[in-house]
Amino acid sequence: MAHLLVIDDEQSICAGLARLGRAMGHAVATAASAEEGFELVRQQRPDAIVLDVRLPGIDGLAALERFHAELGPVPVIIITAYGDLATAVDAVRGGAFEYLVKPFDLTAAERIIHRAISTAERPAGPPTESAPTSSEEIVATSPAMQEVFKRIALVAPSDACAHLHGESGTGKELVARAIHRYSRRAAGPFVAVNLAALAPSVAESELFGHARGAFTGADGPRQGLLQRADGGTVFLDEVADIPMGVQVKLLRALEHGEVLPVGGDRPMKTDFRVLSATHQDLRQRVAAGTFRHDLYFRLITFEINLPPLRDRQGDIRALVDHFLGSLTAGTEIPNPKVLEETLTELESRPWHGNVRELRNAIEHAVILSHGRAIAPEHLPPPMPPVSGGTETVEEQIVRLIRQWTHARLSDPEQADQLHEQLLRLAEPPLLDAVMQHSQNQYVTAARRLGMHRTTLRKKLDEYRLR
Repeated sequence: MAHLLVIDDEQSICAGLARLGRAMGHAVATAASAEEGFELVRQQRPDAIVLDVRLPGIDGLAALERFHAELGPVPVIIITAYGDLATAVDAVRGGAFEYLVKPFDLTAAERIIHRAISTAERPAGPPTESAPTSSEEIVATSPAMQEVFKRIALVAPSDACAHLHGESGTGKELVARAIHRYSRRAAGPFVAVNLAALAPSVAESELFGHARGAFTGADGPRQGLLQRADGGTVFLDEVADIPMGVQVKLLRALEHGEVLPVGGDRPMKTDFRVLSATHQDLRQRVAAGTFRHDLYFRLITFEINLPPLRDRQGDIRALVDHFLGSLTAGTEIPNPKVLEETLTELESRPWHGNVRELRNAIEHAVILSHGRAIAPEHLPPPMPPVSGGTETVEEQIVRLIRQWTHARLSDPEQADQLHEQLLRLAEPPLLDAVMQHSQNQYVTAARRLGMHRTTLRKKLDEYRLR
């Protein structure tokens, strides 16, 4: 039986986690402040601590440092209602074992507490970091983005290559800048290059530079982007589009820390970290033979998947406020009010262009409203889905179901019995296709569908598919 200490000034949180800990078979002590927690650990050393960030008196992050100083490598789980990137970085870098954002699921809390109590690993010590500027701020509180924050905080202190995967407009460069900002290279340069915008004939010269006389027009030596990133970070956006010949040189630069300019005969030492991103599936490019598998494994040391905006719609209102503030700052345009029906409309859209499309929509509305309250008619029409040629059939189905659901929810007359509506839409073609493939044999079709043949007969009668 382990000893768990819960510190939170909300009595309901303390009581709920105490019940959970005792149900797991552990002894639990609770405290309403960090100061009270310090007294309790002197009486009995805990095996794990659950610690709130916002506390009366000493705050949770300051208490985290003191607990580690007094107790050594005790696992501390941070809980907070303010799940921004800075809190995540402070928690992880301060040596927190894990962190939860209120309101949290008890099943997740149980899993984390079990891992914390059973682990014997020592948390990492707290390095220094710089605060983000408002232009670099990642605005999000949704659970999907909390996972992104956590992974940023974990990978930033290392020099490992990190790959960011997400749809266009999800903020991959913003995440790359956050990783750089919280890394030991923060004082160095951040060099971003969009490989899709470079012609294959100039990509090598842009990345590696060139010597004098390397080609027609090369009147003098030119430093490449990888050399300019010395001591800092290079962000290779749309890395799937890098030419095959350049991939070989990039792999060598990563493995040996040196670059060979085009036309040069002597490699030059450089020290940079590579962050890469793409909206494409690099594994498919490797399978197709257009991307080297050795470079793939070098770049995918650590991967962060950025959720599309349609999977984090709880962030839309905060993003709207953020964009309104940034768009009207320093101008004579007053910060306009957004009507509730406009926010409802924004939350119902599929946002195929993601956060970038949302920002453009808000800028369009600010201009059109001309200082008045932003109404739905001030918004531009939604962007249609953009086919990138890499979407699987399953991804198309998921996307279309989401689009269909948002359309139904925006119409009060169609917003009820959605599950039944979807079944009546999807079941007939499914049953019809399976029956045809099974040559109208009920037993075979029922087995493939995973249902009883009597149920299949009833459904075929219901949909008049006999």
